[in-house]
Amino acid sequence: MRHYITLLRHEIWKLFINPSTYIAAFLFLLIMGFMFSWLLDLYSTSPQDSSPSITFFRLFFIPVFFMVPLLTMRSVAEERSSGTIENLMTTPVTATEVILSKFTAGYLYYITLWLFTASFHIIFFTFAQENTSVDPYPIAGGYLFIAISGILFISLGIFASSLTESQLVAGIVSFTLVFAFIIGGSSLNELIVVIDTQPAWLDALSRHTNSMDHMNDFSSGVLDSRAFVFYISSAIFFLFLSVLVIEYREGGV
Repeated sequence: MRHYITLLRHEIWKLFINPSTYIAAFLFLLIMGFMFSWLLDLYSTSPQDSSPSITFFRLFFIPVFFMVPLLTMRSVAEERSSGTIENLMTTPVTATEVILSKFTAGYLYYITLWLFTASFHIIFFTFAQENTSVDPYPIAGGYLFIAISGILFISLGIFASSLTESQLVAGIVSFTLVFAFIIGGSSLNELIVVIDTQPAWLDALSRHTNSMDHMNDFSSGVLDSRAFVFYISSAIFFLFLSVLVIEYREGGV
């Protein structure tokens, strides 16, 4: 891992000088701002039991669906289409270092974008009515879930990009994988409801993989260790697959 830091600096520098980085950040914050504003309007006309900040987190999947493909589809696919990945593999770097550097840069940018949304909550509680209670723990739990689940989502995008030299195909595959992981768990819940005899393993799988339930738990201040195990272990698995793909196609060592 001697060259990991050098590669990571290069990947971060590429993000800084790429105009699409700033376009993606602007679109992300614009959409999230509109979502938060819409929630405030909704709560002003129809008060709810939970804070709009909590409901805001429970809509996390909307930006994730388009942000993860945008952030990761260029990571390996662009280098493969331009031929630079082959040249990179002839230098004394390993496929593991290449994949981890691209993953880390994408993950740091992903987390940075989400941290910018903290200003929404600060503004809300600053100008809220005096009797509005401020509970920081659900908000902290929501951001913790974003950080933990982001490890898996970014690794899915890196894996999708490692499979092809087409950025468009990489984006489609990335969207499909993220969609399957987020929607798949809740779909299992619905499948369990319609099955008369519920297999224990299916119920356990649903509880372990249901991202919607995980977010509800974290944003309610309930931390479930099963979520940590699921997202981190799954991310390691897909990063490992990405390394294998690079080694097989480009001959990385």
